[in-house]
Amino acid sequence: MNGFRELLVSVGEISALTVASVRELFKRPFESRLIVHQLEQGGYDSWSITVLAAGFTGMVLSLQFAIGLEPFGASMYTGKLVSLGIVRELGPVLTALLVGGRVGSGYTAEIGSMNVTEQVDAIRALGADPVRKLVMPRVVAMTIALPLLTIMADIVGCLSGAFITMLEVGVTFRFVFDQMTETLWVVDLLHGLSKSVFFGYLIGVIGCWNGLRTFGGTEGVGIATTRTVVYISIAILVSDFALTRIFLAIYG
Repeated sequence: MNGFRELLVSVGEISALTVASVRELFKRPFESRLIVHQLEQGGYDSWSITVLAAGFTGMVLSLQFAIGLEPFGASMYTGKLVSLGIVRELGPVLTALLVGGRVGSGYTAEIGSMNVTEQVDAIRALGADPVRKLVMPRVVAMTIALPLLTIMADIVGCLSGAFITMLEVGVTFRFVFDQMTETLWVVDLLHGLSKSVFFGYLIGVIGCWNGLRTFGGTEGVGIATTRTVVYISIAILVSDFALTRIFLAIYG
């Protein structure tokens, strides 16, 4: 019962932080410099881990499908299955989990360190709003950056999958490319990108929320950082199922 009550309180606090962030987003002057800075730190600096994960995921998927479908004489369809699995599911989810662990924990560590050293209180004392200076730019940046990283992951994953399919099945790149383009529709891309927008928001808001409620000095910062990775991972996996069910009903 206490756990359920704590969950409701956490959801309420995150919702309030979301509303405050949206309100600050539309206030003038627009904090474009802070948002661009967070886009660079959270988005651009995450491209390498995104490419690495997507590349090897595409290769492993192609290898498994090519070998698994061979007894049924269906290995020629490996490109179709790989492209659909990456664009609809693995691209957005794996990117969100990896970037969430890297960026979300960083947000908590940064804001949590400021909180335990009373820098957040100093911002309030100077008449500024911590939500405007610390939270809003990070949430907006991750909401924008994650779909872009997901597109990169989709492209790299499909290309690496096509490469392994060529080697294992013995087909040409043109054949695999035609299979992928015949299988994928705009709705499949929208399916994955729509989820990545929501995942990006979750990474930003959970990371900042945990940072603002950090206490207990350096030990508390470490605990909050670990908790953020767990919360973000659970939130992404749970919301992925819910969003998939909703988008299948909408997009088909």
